[in-house]
Amino acid sequence: MGLRVIGSTAVVGAVVATATIFSLLSADPAAQGQGGRGAAAPAAAAAPSKPAPVKDLSGVWFKTTPRGVKQFDGSTWTPGVPAPLTAWGLAEKAKNKANNSGEFQLHETNDPVLTKCYPPGVPRVYFHPYPFEFIQTPNAVLQVFEYDHFTRRLWTDGRPVPADPDPLWMGTSVAKWLNNTTLEVMTVGFNTKTWLDRSGVPHSDELKVTETFRRMSFDKLELDVKMDDPKTLTRPWTATGYFEIRPGWELGEISCSGDYLEWPGA
Repeated sequence: MGLRVIGSTAVVGAVVATATIFSLLSADPAAQGQGGRGAAAPAAAAAPSKPAPVKDLSGVWFKTTPRGVKQFDGSTWTPGVPAPLTAWGLAEKAKNKANNSGEFQLHETNDPVLTKCYPPGVPRVYFHPYPFEFIQTPNAVLQVFEYDHFTRRLWTDGRPVPADPDPLWMGTSVAKWLNNTTLEVMTVGFNTKTWLDRSGVPHSDELKVTETFRRMSFDKLELDVKMDDPKTLTRPWTATGYFEIRPGWELGEISCSGDYLEWPGA
């Protein structure tokens, strides 16, 4: 089994060593993905990819960085381009002391993921350098993240987006197939305890996240993310990410509790 580390813990003192390793993993895509028990598999398919199956995202997926393609990375969705924040959004962001962006040290940060072990929420969860798995059922697509085993249920049974959803960490998600290879997911009903990224961009309870998963081939998955929040953003904030399937991988157990520090050899 490969290196098993996590990027956050409930006690800042335990975060110091962890965050250092986390930043190294985040900076080197080739070093990522060591949590799955199929980590010995090659990082790229040796043969040309097969066509995408029909209306099927099943499998374990891991973020990749195609050469020459710009995508979300590091601590923000649009590296080098500030989030389009309203006056309220700017004022709220000024209260946040992000460590992953390098602005504040670990003993200074108030990032709730690092200091309180809070769930990262959606869409920030994609910044964690661990795989996720899609499991399809007749009425929903389950998205299971290796990081803290967070699970989302993306309803595909035709229900509408709820008008008055409960405030949740991961929101309430309704999905539909736009065609044989593209699944659109709309998520609403977020609490306001999470950030949109790792640089401290806030959001309000008006946040709506639209994810468009496009399976380009058997091996490749493209994700378009759109964040709408009229209280926080002057316009929708959009970004794109890319993932590769990992046949034979199984999700490991990455716990924010820091119990990995007790493993032999850790």
